Amino acid sequence: MALRGTSLALVFSLFIMAPLQGATGLPDIGTAGVSAMSIEREARFGQAFTRFARANQPVIEDPVLNEYVTDLGLKLVAQADAVRFPFRFLLINDDTINASAFLGGVVQLHTGLFLYAENESELASVMAHEITHVTQRHIARYLEAQSRSTPLTIAGLVGSVALAVVNPQAGMAALQTTLGLKMQAAINYTRDNEFEADRIGLRLLSNAGFDPRAMASFFQKLADKYQFASAPPPMLLTHPLPSSRIAEARSRAQDYPKHSHPASLDFQMAKARVMVRFQRRTASELHRFFEQEAQKNQGAWQVDAARYGQALALLQINKEELARPLLQDLAARHHNNIFILDALTDLDNAQNKHSAAIARLQSAQQQLPNNQVVMINLADSLLQAGDHEAAVRLLDNYLRRHSENPLAWELLAQAYRPLNNESAFRQAQAEVAALKGRYELAVNQMEIATNLSKDSMQRARLGARLIQLRQQQQEWEELRK
Repeated sequence: MALRGTSLALVFSLFIMAPLQGATGLPDIGTAGVSAMSIEREARFGQAFTRFARANQPVIEDPVLNEYVTDLGLKLVAQADAVRFPFRFLLINDDTINASAFLGGVVQLHTGLFLYAENESELASVMAHEITHVTQRHIARYLEAQSRSTPLTIAGLVGSVALAVVNPQAGMAALQTTLGLKMQAAINYTRDNEFEADRIGLRLLSNAGFDPRAMASFFQKLADKYQFASAPPPMLLTHPLPSSRIAEARSRAQDYPKHSHPASLDFQMAKARVMVRFQRRTASELHRFFEQEAQKNQGAWQVDAARYGQALALLQINKEELARPLLQDLAARHHNNIFILDALTDLDNAQNKHSAAIARLQSAQQQLPNNQVVMINLADSLLQAGDHEAAVRLLDNYLRRHSENPLAWELLAQAYRPLNNESAFRQAQAEVAALKGRYELAVNQMEIATNLSKDSMQRARLGARLIQLRQQQQEWEELRK
């Protein structure tokens, strides 16, 4: 679909983040960090931070990239012990090499990681490290230690931590001046947890079938590239790479079997998509680049990824007829690949061939039910074809199970607008605003939606949701303070 329209994983660590998994509701006995923050409370902070991130950072709402990143992250999470939250993975439009983790299973990845990682195992090594920060509750343990020496509330401390994730310079200043942290103690604490995240993350990496040597190779490339740089990337400022850390990662990798992780077409397509959709180079330059890449004597997957990138660039410069044979050839050999399916949908809709796009997506829906790429693209195609009622039915059903998808709510608002259902339109707008941390607007829109509803049961349901939004607004304000 064509888009329209931190980590303090300890206080000093900006590396990566992932999707939330819900608390069990059972008492948390013997869990590190629990005296400072319960599992339930940490999950709530994670949800709040996701909105905080959308409000303050260029979070990418690209269903194809989000699907890829989430699938990759969950392969690693499946190998972790003590997973207490559903993980959330946020992709940030930023060319710098960085990633971070936050409370409650949130993991952030900068698009710069895709541009720098050579293969999927290297990207997965960064994610495994950050997932470990979450599962080991490194932030909660840090807060627990600080709560013993500062009179500030945990909420206030978390607010400063969240600010450090979104805006490192301002956040670190707040943590140092407002909280009066002992710098060396904090650095030592972070260093210990960095080694632990490397060690356990390496196990996740290997058990998930990725190359365990990729962690050390990624570290070494970073160290070599920026050894004499006057301005190293944020990742190296928050995740220093002393030779001992690289050596330990390399040594520990020898304890695991050497996985020959197959080359990933999806990783290379994700990399191409990031380059075309979110890099500063022009589409014409990228078209020439991918054309040259496709002509090189490479493996089939590399050629196919280059042709995909070439087709995306052609779509960007409105040369649909040149893009069509490239995409049709790829589709014939990679059935229901979501990257190709999405690009073909953009191509058909650009040429007003909405019926073809809808038919293809409905066929894919039979094999990929509830897949967000298929559902979002189908809803968008129905809207462009003018079938607003069908789009409403599709999106309403999808959002009952995936209520935190802002792009789906935006499409639902577009679907309701021409149907003259002002109450439903306002409700959808309220949900979009809430997911982006704009609670004042969310409450205002939900109030209008409630007052405009002519159905008593619907009005009661909207009223209950309005109460929830007001409670979330209050929690949000407390966190921001």
